[in-house]
Amino acid sequence: MLTARGQETDKIVGLEVGADDYVTKPFSIKELLARVRAHLRRSTNGVRTLERCRFGDVELDFKKYRAVRAGRPIDLSPREFEILKCLILHENEIVTRDQLLDEVWGLQNYPITRTVDNHIAKLRQKIEASPSEPEHIITVHRIGYRFAS
Repeated sequence: MLTARGQETDKIVGLEVGADDYVTKPFSIKELLARVRAHLRRSTNGVRTLERCRFGDVELDFKKYRAVRAGRPIDLSPREFEILKCLILHENEIVTRDQLLDEVWGLQNYPITRTVDNHIAKLRQKIEASPSEPEHIITVHRIGYRFAS
């Protein structure tokens, strides 16, 4: 909460009604940025991360951006790693194209695009035993994709 009201009772009421923080005017940009960084550090504590994953004959190391299929290295782009990470973190859930655009590309309210579909097709060529009959990256028609290990 950013406000000109600096009395103790105002701060208490603001925090009790749901504010995560209370900053009074005038304020320092340095202090505001430090408070934002502190909140971001605390908010990422519950975020699920993924360092390694194995499915079928594919092994992924998300920390080192290394991928192996049937013992042979596969060349995946950083974007392909991020797509896989997003799908794997939502395993057995439908991930929409818009959700992928938001989480992987950082785009919101992007017009309908084939970008996601093209990346998925390339990814399937690299990780699926039979790309035309995928076992791991499953299309959910008109919605998005689902990952199955």
